[in-house]
Amino acid sequence: MRYPKEFAGNYDSNDFNKEEHKQKIIWISGASGFIGAELIKKLRLQYTVFAPGLDTCDITHFDQVRDSLLQYKPNFIIHLAARTEVEKSFYDPTDFQLVNYNGTVNIVEAAREVLPNLELMIFSSTMEVYGAVPKELWHPFTEDTPTFPNAPYSCAKKACEIYLQYAKRAYNFPYCILRQTNSYGRPDNDFFVVEQFITQMLKQQECNFGYREPYRNFLFVDDLIDLYLTIIKNVDLARGEIFCTGSKDRAIQISELANIIAKKLGWTGRINWGTKPKRVGEIYYLDSLPDKAKRILGWEPKTSLSDGLDLTIQMWKEKLGHN
Repeated sequence: MRYPKEFAGNYDSNDFNKEEHKQKIIWISGASGFIGAELIKKLRLQYTVFAPGLDTCDITHFDQVRDSLLQYKPNFIIHLAARTEVEKSFYDPTDFQLVNYNGTVNIVEAAREVLPNLELMIFSSTMEVYGAVPKELWHPFTEDTPTFPNAPYSCAKKACEIYLQYAKRAYNFPYCILRQTNSYGRPDNDFFVVEQFITQMLKQQECNFGYREPYRNFLFVDDLIDLYLTIIKNVDLARGEIFCTGSKDRAIQISELANIIAKKLGWTGRINWGTKPKRVGEIYYLDSLPDKAKRILGWEPKTSLSDGLDLTIQMWKEKLGHN
């Protein structure tokens, strides 16, 4: 990963390698995924990290989760493992519930057995829980904006949020929920929109894309990693809270995102919009503010969409052999 030169993070880099931090144990599910792989690189500089290989299949088996947590007795749990392809959830809804909801319940229930050690579980939720917000509410979301999940993926994530809140009331379970906006900067997966636009335009002069109308905002991976680190350093402030990750820029229409990427690449080809099957649960507006995280944690995103796109384009040019 190539980080922007100005990226410094909101955590204290002078704390790296201090013995008291190395004694803290962090247990991560989904460590092989996009966010997990980048997060571990940073966490291992400061903490003892266990990534037991529990990904989307394994978290559905309670005994495997329980055995792993009892073995390591972590101070922190970062739960990232999930099926995240929103579009695919419409065609495979039962598996999305099994993995995303049941898997999370398994982790929470197993983690109750290590509560004396557990300081915080950070749950990776999604801005998709806002879902089919009425058009009169089409302005940047806060944590108090009503939620209308409108896909099997987002229904499962919202159910997880409710379960964590129940566990807090019943057992004083320590959680923090991140409603993550669309993250980007993937070096090896072109399924998601930013990377898909970049790779198709690098490869061909005619591209087939889906909906052009929706509005989305985007958070570069470095800023999201920084938020996780900031939360771990501010446990007492984060416990029991929900945070929107927001972004440095407000939402833009998907067609405009394509235009920006095309201009950066000097691409003059043709885009065929609406070439994918229509979805009954399509969401046309998602945008969230990072204000609460800034107010409580002192965190705010640093990477503009323009700079993040430049970095992502450079990654894929190198990967695809474009000089």
